Formats: sequence, C-alpha cells, structure tokens
Amino acid sequence: MKKLSVSLSGHQTSISLEPEFIAELQHIARFQNKSIASIISDIDQARAPNTNLSSAIRVWILKTVHK
Repeated sequence: MKKLSVSLSGHQTSISLEPEFIAELQHIARFQNKSIASIISDIDQARAPNTNLSSAIRVWILKTVHK
C-alpha cells in the first residue's frame, strides 16, 4: 500500500491504495487532462455516505478502465 495525499474541500487527506491503482489513477488523470485531486474530489462527492473513499476510488478506476 502507498499513501496518496490530496486536498479535498480545503482539507488534507491521505488515501491508501495499492501502487497499481495509483499508477492507473495517474494514467487516467493524464488521459482526461485532469489533476488527481480533481478526480478524487469528484469521486468523493459522488460516493455513497457509508462508502470508504479508497474503495470508491478502486471501483471508479475499474469502471473507467472497463468502459
């Protein structure tokens, strides 16, 4: 696991993800011409209230890759 630090709604937060998911998130961000923080912020706002942010990111990556 690796930690990824981002600012969400003005607050610093650390997210633990496997290196492969971080690499894929970086790849998607480059492809979409967005920052990783922007993508994570979108995921954070769209996730269900009781869903862990790291889990929501993993699911979002899988759905994005398999479109």
